[in-house]
Amino acid sequence: MTVGANGGLAGGVVGGAVGQPMSRVDGPLKVTGRATYTAEHPVPGVVYGVIVSGAVRRAGAASVGTDRALAAPGVLRVLTDLRGVKLGYPTDQVNFFGQALAIVLADTLEQAEHGASLVEVRSLVEVPEVPEVPAVSAVSAVPQPGSSDMDAPNAARHPSAETPDYRRGDPDGALRSAHTVLDHTFTIARNYHNPMEPPSTIAQWDGDRLTLWDKTQWVQGDARNVATALGVPPENVRVICPFLGGAFGSAGRTWPHVILTAFAARELGRPVKLVLTRRQMYTGIGYRPTSRQRFRLGSTEAGVITAIVHEGSSETARYTDYDDAGVELPQFLYGGPHMRSSYQLVPLDVHAPTFMRGPGTVTGAFALESTMDDLAHQLGVDPIELRLRNEPTVNAFNNLPFSTRRLAECYQLGAQRFGWSGRQPTPRTQREGNLLIGMGMAAAAHSNNRTSATAMASINADGTALVASATADMGPGTYTAMTQIASQVLGLPTNRVTFALGDSTLPTAPMHSGSKTLASVGSAVYTACHALRDSFARIAVVDPASPLYGAAPEAVSVQDGLLSVAGRSESYQQILRRRGRPRMDTQQSWGPGDFNQHFSSYAYGAIFAEVSVDEQLGMARVRRIFAAYDIGRVINPKLAHSQALSGMVAGIGMALLEGGVIDHRDGRIVNANMADYLVPINADVPELDAAFLDGEEPTADPIGIKGLAELVMVGIPAAIANAVFNATGKRVTDLPITLDKLL
Repeated sequence: MTVGANGGLAGGVVGGAVGQPMSRVDGPLKVTGRATYTAEHPVPGVVYGVIVSGAVRRAGAASVGTDRALAAPGVLRVLTDLRGVKLGYPTDQVNFFGQALAIVLADTLEQAEHGASLVEVRSLVEVPEVPEVPAVSAVSAVPQPGSSDMDAPNAARHPSAETPDYRRGDPDGALRSAHTVLDHTFTIARNYHNPMEPPSTIAQWDGDRLTLWDKTQWVQGDARNVATALGVPPENVRVICPFLGGAFGSAGRTWPHVILTAFAARELGRPVKLVLTRRQMYTGIGYRPTSRQRFRLGSTEAGVITAIVHEGSSETARYTDYDDAGVELPQFLYGGPHMRSSYQLVPLDVHAPTFMRGPGTVTGAFALESTMDDLAHQLGVDPIELRLRNEPTVNAFNNLPFSTRRLAECYQLGAQRFGWSGRQPTPRTQREGNLLIGMGMAAAAHSNNRTSATAMASINADGTALVASATADMGPGTYTAMTQIASQVLGLPTNRVTFALGDSTLPTAPMHSGSKTLASVGSAVYTACHALRDSFARIAVVDPASPLYGAAPEAVSVQDGLLSVAGRSESYQQILRRRGRPRMDTQQSWGPGDFNQHFSSYAYGAIFAEVSVDEQLGMARVRRIFAAYDIGRVINPKLAHSQALSGMVAGIGMALLEGGVIDHRDGRIVNANMADYLVPINADVPELDAAFLDGEEPTADPIGIKGLAELVMVGIPAAIANAVFNATGKRVTDLPITLDKLL
């Protein structure tokens, strides 16, 4: 490894783990069942909680009958007065279908579930029975006018405070004078996370101190939020989460069930475990919101973009705003002097949406890249050539230079590996019996997010190292990548390095989200390990008893735990032993400084997809996907490749299968189960592959990387939709692409 502008990963280290396809260090624990997930933590004396959910969209205060439930065997308490708990919405009324109205606590899970089925929620006015509502749900009280439909004629909307209107040049005038003008409307249904591990929490109080085992992507944010909700000092709350069984953003916020579990444990005086059912998950945590986009694009006869107008909107809860943005990518991905964008929110009687893999970016990319494909078709230009004609030299949104931008190389590598030259540009040209075959492509980009983080590093007398930060690992391989970085910088074999995470008492880390963990926490790990290694070198070179005495500290290299210079060496253990210390440690922070004021930093990709569409049945299936990515230095090729494939699978779901169906009469989610909400299974997943450009991001961070996890879903739905057009000649702008849209 070479030394980067900020010190790099190789300075003073011979060889190293970075860049190697190392298997997950936590893999053996997971495949043998020894990894302990939230609901599996053994807590003596735990009781079980089950939430009773409301079954209307909006109503006044509920009157809850608990006598039958309290008489049931094993039921200890039924908590109905939740007004003293800050849940983020008014607790004296019903705000959305599925809102928690009561918590049944019992000795066993079965007793709690039975007790919940006996809770009666009385209404002052009779509410018509809603079909297919499970027994544990209850009709809530007096229905009031409300709406869960963002397309309703009377749906109010307001500009997003987080995404202000943007304009450069005269886009409307440029549209009027453009040679070719396209005007498309795009709709995307709700997407739900559906991770393997359900939302789970265990709460245990010791006096006024709370320990929470919670499924969360941010242990420290979780601790602060629960402390605020319950009115206790933040330092009195400890949150533990060593493993997550998938999340995709769903565990990034502190949802009501987390706070209610802590509240119930305090009220009962005993530890409480609460796990949402799969159905409750659909209304207990957030989702990718339903969205609408109008996208207008103008170009010259040669395909040079002259104008873009992008207007987006998405649903949000009436009690809080969630902004999925979605207008960032068209602001900078291509050149063009004239552009404006706006984003509006539609407040509804629904529970709050939240970020889901590639939030906003994957949504905006669907509109942008579908329209680019249509422009290429209208002008008779190859889609890659069209994009190359519109490659910008700077980010037109902020007029900053790109730190690195190798998107054109991604196009070249992807086209060559995929066989793009074999594509037939005229739709409906390639057939295999009843199957229409099509190829499509799309560009992808995602901001290289980085933020301040802190890590601790220590080397023990036995020559092992412990490195720690309060981050998380919901699947990308945080444990493994941090182990590799620490191993590389300390010059230790990876089997002598342990990385700890998932405890709010560890050094400060940001939320595990937004593709920022590796760049942020990884840079903090690099900084701490670099400082620790240099401390050992400085101690050795000034110690007359050391073989390294008199050497320049910067000349000392490290390999396999031996510090060496000019043929002389000694180990970390020997240095510690001579000083009589059991360990040496340090805690260091890293932050991006003012980098974002001088450069625009993004990760990039080029996506290529092939589909088949049954001409008689209208059924679209993906046959293969290949993607080429520019993510700077690749810390672990095996993990990166796995991430890329997982994003492709999620993109197949968004493009062809996934969509929440809401009954707007009461706000009920009709397909709130794994039978009716379709996600990709093995039969839906074809040949998938990805490749990464060699190189590094030399100035953004000391480890030379750009974030990957969000990027790998961006552009996948668009590439699939473009392939469907190439196969059928039908431009589908409404996701998911179900057979009724192709017949």
